[in-house]
Amino acid sequence: MGNDADRYRRFLAGDDDELVVIIETYYQGLSLYLHSIVKNICEAEEIMQATFVKLAVKKPKFNGKSSFKTWLYAIARNEALNYLRRRARYADRPIDEAFQLSDETDIEQQYLIEERKIQLHAAMKRLKPDYAQVLYLKYFEDFDTQAIAGIMKKSCRQVGDLTYRAKNALKLELERMGFVYEECE
Repeated sequence: MGNDADRYRRFLAGDDDELVVIIETYYQGLSLYLHSIVKNICEAEEIMQATFVKLAVKKPKFNGKSSFKTWLYAIARNEALNYLRRRARYADRPIDEAFQLSDETDIEQQYLIEERKIQLHAAMKRLKPDYAQVLYLKYFEDFDTQAIAGIMKKSCRQVGDLTYRAKNALKLELERMGFVYEECE
């Protein structure tokens, strides 16, 4: 995403509107990624905001060794890990997320889709943190192995192995929870 790197450079040169475009572009995906780390959407949004504040105030230099998105997600991951270290010093009281059903016309189908999402979310929460992160980055954010390696500070081989183990662990967890796979017609 060369455009985002260029936007960031223009922001550093004094165009504040460019940071607004970057925030609008990455707000949702970054929040969901951070949620996979801290397991709480409110905390994930706070960390996401802290990440953008860091860009606005400290203005770290983007060196172009990776894509802008990879660089931004790595900064956010570091913010999340710092947050978890700070939180570990205090009483940990996680809040369960509430899932709401849509008021669509096909309520039954929507209900089944939501139930599968809930099952998948619950299964991913039971995985090791690295497993959940690698699956989220690969399948929800469409990062390639090299970008994931940069974000997670691992080698490409480690990411490949981690992805393989994470998929197997997720499958076992889903089966343990009684998840029924749809049959192909």
